[in-house]
Amino acid sequence: MKPLSISTLTICGIDELPAQSSRTVTHVLSILDPNWPELEAFQAYGTHHRTTLNFHDIINAEEGKILPEPEHVSEILKFGKSLAESKVEGAEGHLLIHCHMGISRSTAAMLSLLAQTYPDEPETRLFERLREIRPQAWPNSLMIKYADDLLDRKGKLVDELRRHYSWQIKREPNYLEWMARIGRSREIEMAA
Repeated sequence: MKPLSISTLTICGIDELPAQSSRTVTHVLSILDPNWPELEAFQAYGTHHRTTLNFHDIINAEEGKILPEPEHVSEILKFGKSLAESKVEGAEGHLLIHCHMGISRSTAAMLSLLAQTYPDEPETRLFERLREIRPQAWPNSLMIKYADDLLDRKGKLVDELRRHYSWQIKREPNYLEWMARIGRSREIEMAA
């Protein structure tokens, strides 16, 4: 697969979108809760290609909520493939991936695209890249499992996710309480 024709990678939350409008964003992947209204922040952006996916940031089925599915991650990977196929020599782009807070769904999407783009790169390095882009990353474990399967990483992305969670808990112990409060205790238990 060709490398992304993107020189700048950004992850953020909805409240950070206005600050990105002056940065010449060329591609946006929005991951929002279903039925979320159109975001006004993009009216201030220049011309860009935007793809929106709608599902909740959960890892267990909940009544009335849409669980991330393999099809959602497949759509993310199709988005990445289209970026690689649209590469124009010498062109530089700026990919912005956002979800509501820029911590879970968006970081899982970025990691999926990095793993797709760099198939021979060790998982340790992929997570290092992710932390360079978004230090507070706590990727949705269900999305990472689907990416691992779709990219035939043989469980290595999930194994490295465990180490990442452990690293993140040491960096920011508040994640323990926060993840438990939002129903993500299983991810805390995953931490190696």
